[in-house]
Amino acid sequence: MSQTSLSPATAEPAPAPVSRHNLIEDAQGILYGTGMAAFGIVILTHLGMITGQTAGLAILISYATGWGFGPVFFAVNLPFYWLGYRRMGLRFTIKTFIAVALLSGMVAVLPNYISFADLNPWVGAVLFGFVSGSALLALFRHGASLGGVGIVALYLQDRTGFRAGWTQLIFDACLFSVALLIRDPITVAWSALGALVVNLVIALNHRRDRYIAT
Repeated sequence: MSQTSLSPATAEPAPAPVSRHNLIEDAQGILYGTGMAAFGIVILTHLGMITGQTAGLAILISYATGWGFGPVFFAVNLPFYWLGYRRMGLRFTIKTFIAVALLSGMVAVLPNYISFADLNPWVGAVLFGFVSGSALLALFRHGASLGGVGIVALYLQDRTGFRAGWTQLIFDACLFSVALLIRDPITVAWSALGALVVNLVIALNHRRDRYIAT
């Protein structure tokens, strides 16, 4: 899944909602979100690309070590749950843990059922952006996220006043810089296009003042 990636700060739940999703609605929303996010990761890793935030960090570690993305992504997110609980509450943290666990498992399984004979890099980058953006929107609207740096960014903003968006931007800049050491510049550029599309989908569609259920 930048603020950029699969865990942006816009994951913050809507304030004072007037209605809530029921358990079945939450379940289908989280299942849809994690399924689309997993499909996006399959596209991304098939093309050797990266993304931002915690998902991008897990992908880079996976490329560098040969370890599977799923276990790495699950492990990388473990330190963030306490901050998630402190900043967002127990309900958000439980949903996020479930979403991360589902994504980790789905990414391990989906390649057994999906393959690409030919996938143009720019088409793949845009497709990744679309499906990942819709995945994140579904998760946000059901009070979940894919964990990670977005939670830290919000925590730092609360404690120091440093804007969450800047924290995530700095993290992603470092991430993409490191990616240049193990991926060619063209692949990193296509990766940046995918991250941009994710951000645009979220920026244009995630309006807490319009979507009031959580």
